[in-house]
Amino acid sequence: MSGARMLVECLVREGVDCLFGYPGESRFRFMNVLLRPPLRHVLVRHEENAAFAAEGYARATGKVGVLLRHLGPRRHEPDDRAGGRHDGFHPHRGFTGQVTSKLIGSDAFQEADTFGITRPCTKHNYLVKKLEDLAQIIHEAFYVAASGRPGPVLVDITKDVLQAQGHYQPVTAVHLPGYRVFTEGHTGQVRRAAQLVQEAQRPLVYGGAA
Repeated sequence: MSGARMLVECLVREGVDCLFGYPGESRFRFMNVLLRPPLRHVLVRHEENAAFAAEGYARATGKVGVLLRHLGPRRHEPDDRAGGRHDGFHPHRGFTGQVTSKLIGSDAFQEADTFGITRPCTKHNYLVKKLEDLAQIIHEAFYVAASGRPGPVLVDITKDVLQAQGHYQPVTAVHLPGYRVFTEGHTGQVRRAAQLVQEAQRPLVYGGAA
């Protein structure tokens, strides 16, 4: 199957039922596959709105929101793509288009360093330049977005990866060496915090996130 079809297969396996986006030439193959159920594509009128819509979906449903973006037509306005991802830490996933692998770094038409631009405002991001890496990265991205403290994850996919043909291998488990999610508090640190609160004359505790 094509890389575009593999991407759809990964989304379905992750339980995605709808995604928000703005199509473009780099996404034609993917959009053609999206014409078939069960995925529903919600068309927005501005790229930034896709990010806000995906975040709102994540807030309302508790699931990972998914957004789709064309490659960088506004390469000199990085906040179009980053603004929505920086607004609040909620689990949503962004798929952005990129020029073909061999053109990266050549200042090709509409090329933008999406990977570098979004690094400061995402929990993690990926650049997919090989078809054989696509499925593993997609499932890793969903795991990172929803585990621990949920947050935005971006996957930048080159045009040739979506067009390439290959065999899809289902990913049954995600193993990320060095990535640890702590679900229980550290007993020693909790006791120390309790002692500090007890000894404080005017204690103030700020917990959670905005």
